[in-house]
Amino acid sequence: MNIRVNENIEAETFQLIKTVSKRFKSKSQALRQPTIYVYCPKDRELSIGEIIDDYSFDMIVNDYSITDLSCKVICHFESVHLSNEQREFLVKATELGAWVEPLVSYLDQRLGYTEVRLLHSGYFLHQKAFSILSTKRTQLAKRTIDLFAAFLLCLVALPIGLLTALAIKLESPGPVFYKQRRTGQYNDEFEVIKFRSMRSDAEKSGAQWASQNDARVTKVGNFIRKTRIDELPQVINILKGEMSIVGPRPEREVFIEELEKEIPYYRFRHAVKPGVTGLAQVSYPYGASVEDAIWKHKYDIYYIKHHSTYLDVKILFKTIKVVLFGMGR
Repeated sequence: MNIRVNENIEAETFQLIKTVSKRFKSKSQALRQPTIYVYCPKDRELSIGEIIDDYSFDMIVNDYSITDLSCKVICHFESVHLSNEQREFLVKATELGAWVEPLVSYLDQRLGYTEVRLLHSGYFLHQKAFSILSTKRTQLAKRTIDLFAAFLLCLVALPIGLLTALAIKLESPGPVFYKQRRTGQYNDEFEVIKFRSMRSDAEKSGAQWASQNDARVTKVGNFIRKTRIDELPQVINILKGEMSIVGPRPEREVFIEELEKEIPYYRFRHAVKPGVTGLAQVSYPYGASVEDAIWKHKYDIYYIKHHSTYLDVKILFKTIKVVLFGMGR
């Protein structure tokens, strides 16, 4: 990817800009452009270059010399710290045919996830942009979907649950269910309920990240984890209002305290109820490192910002695909 920086801002730039220009017919056209122009404070040029270095499109940073702004994608980052002249350039770009919007918002739509390393407080300070947080009708629709999904899960869970409980008991000693304290909406802790998939002494040495091919997982546990059967008891959490069918997966407080030191705004995921499944679970493969947690957070933040009933339904259908083809963690 090529990044070009031009520090010269010529006063005559706006006199050269064409007064009649073309415009994008739709946002989809703007999202397919091979090159976009980014305007940010000078001290953020290198950090932006490092973050977007592996994208499939070029980004030209702080080039104020361009004169034909028609059908250009112009993104701004931390524009409050730009000079009046620089901000006027962005206003003029909008006026003369460019597609202008905040960099993080543009990347959201183009990438399908939020680039969390570019997040700053301004991203979260427009609550109306988060319909899941501010619109009662959206919240009511989500709760309706939760209760409907919980009813269907109850029908499925009863026969499958009985067989699963029997298999767990026959394979290894210990309880059928596994309860663990997790952090939910508004940072309130609750007990998540799952079918036990590990040995009963799995955490005798303390809390540990689960890993792929974890030796603590039993044979039955391996099957029910891949097919997500171990999550079925969480229908109780849904009915109690502690969880939603779709949302960020609930995490343990001991790990959250570690992750929020490395991941910007990690606790913002607790603005909504945690989910039995989520966008991160159907979009990113299993992983148990900080880097994996960063990627999942990208999808979780995107989900909260862009939530819709359509997105919930889409995630549910993808989850069904995961269950049917055993693509779980």
